[in-house]
Amino acid sequence: MNKLIINLLCAILFSTISYSQSINELINLVNLDTLSLKVQEFSGEIPTVVDGNTVTILNRVSSNNDIAADYIKQEFEQYNNLTITDQVYSANGRNIIATQLGKTNPNNIYIICAHYDSVANYCADDNASGTIAVLEIARILSKQCFDNTIVYALWDQEENGLLGANHYATEAFNNGDNILGVLNIDMMGYDGNGDNNFDIDVRPIANSIAMKDDIIAVLNNPTYGFNLVVNVVNPGTPNSDHSRFWNRGYSAVLVGESWETNDQTPFYHTSGDRYSTLDLPYYHQLAKIILGYMATKGGLVSVDNTITANATTLTANEASATYQWYNCDTNMAISGATNQSFSPTFNGTFAVEVTSGTCTERSECFLFNTLGLSAFTKDEITIHPNPVKNDLKIELNFDEEAIVSLYNISGKLMLTKTIQQQQNTISLKDISSGVYFINIKSAQKTGTYKIVKE
Repeated sequence: MNKLIINLLCAILFSTISYSQSINELINLVNLDTLSLKVQEFSGEIPTVVDGNTVTILNRVSSNNDIAADYIKQEFEQYNNLTITDQVYSANGRNIIATQLGKTNPNNIYIICAHYDSVANYCADDNASGTIAVLEIARILSKQCFDNTIVYALWDQEENGLLGANHYATEAFNNGDNILGVLNIDMMGYDGNGDNNFDIDVRPIANSIAMKDDIIAVLNNPTYGFNLVVNVVNPGTPNSDHSRFWNRGYSAVLVGESWETNDQTPFYHTSGDRYSTLDLPYYHQLAKIILGYMATKGGLVSVDNTITANATTLTANEASATYQWYNCDTNMAISGATNQSFSPTFNGTFAVEVTSGTCTERSECFLFNTLGLSAFTKDEITIHPNPVKNDLKIELNFDEEAIVSLYNISGKLMLTKTIQQQQNTISLKDISSGVYFINIKSAQKTGTYKIVKE
C-alpha cells in the first residue's frame, strides 16, 4: 500500500482502526478494488509509476519484462517484515521473492507463487491475476506474525518452460530447504459460465493430497461464507510451475480457474486476454480462499496490532506487551512514548509498534487531528446489522444534520450522504463484500466505525 493510500486511509479512521488477528477478518481484508486496480496496472490497461517514472506495462514477455519485475519488487518493498530477493538466474530470467520469516519454526516453509511473464500483450488472466493475488495476500499477511515462514514468489519464464520455478526448486532441493507446501496460482480470473467452479490440480507426491484437503477445508468452513465449487484434478497437470516442485519431491498444488470443465479463458495466450474479460467477484473469492489457506498453514501468532482512539488519546489494544509510538510523518520513534496509551500534543499521523514475546508488529498509521473535537458517545449513534448484506441502519440519538461517508479499506470514498432523521437506511446492495469504514460527522462531533459487507 503506497504512502498516499495510507495517509488517505488514516484520515478517515477516527474511533478505531482495526486489522484484526482472526483468519476470518484477515480474509475480509482482501480488497477487490486493490486487486482490480493492480491487475489493470500490471496488464497495461492503465499506466502506473515504477521507480518514479510513469510507465505502461503492456507486455511481460521474458526478454523484455524488467519493468514488470521492478513493479513487483517495488510493491514488496512497501510491505512490512519481508526480506526481498531479486534472483537473476540467466540473461533474461529474474525471479522476485519475498520471505516472511517464521517466529517459532523459521525452517518450516510454505510458498505461495505465480508466474509474472506472458506471451502477448495484456494477458490479464495469464497471469496478472495470479501475480496480483500474491501481492495482495503479501500486503495483508506481512503485517502479521506467523509461526512458520511464508515465501511469496513471482516466477519468470514460466512460458519458456517453467525456468524460473525450476531454478528455485533445484536450488532449494540442493540446500535441503524444508518446504512443506507450494501453492501455485496460474490463471484465476475467468469464469465464463458463472458456475463458480475452480480446479485444484494435485498428484500423490509428498503431502500434496493433504494440501488439497486443507484448501477444501478453508473453502467449506461456514465461518468464511464461500460459495465456490471445487474440482479436484488428480493426476493434475504438469504444465505450470508447481510441477517443478513435484519433480523435487515437494508437496505442491495448482489452484486456478476450471480447465477441468472447459471453462478456461478463450483468450488464452492472445492479446484478447484483457481485464474486461475477468469475473471479478469470482477472482475476489478465490483470492480470499488462498489467503485463508496461507494464514492457516503459516500459524497466525495472536498479537493485536490495532489502535483505539478517542478525542485525546490513542491506545494500543494489545495488553501486557511493550510499546513504542512513532511519528509517521518522520518515521521516527517518539522519545518516552512507550506506554500502552499515548496522548499526542499536536495533530499528526502516529503508529504503535507492539512487541509480545518474539513477535513485533506495527499498526497502520493513524491520522490524529481531533484535538478540541469531541467524539460521539455509544448512546448517540447505533449502526446495525454488522455484518450487513444489503441495507445498513443508522440511528441518530440527536437532532442535528450529519454527513455519512463510506470508505473501503484502501481509503477510496464509496458513497456520501447527508442524513437528518433519527432513523436512516443506506443501501449497500451494490457494494462488494469486504471491510469498510463509515464516518459520521456533525458540526460538533465525529466518529468512524468498521463494518463488514457480506
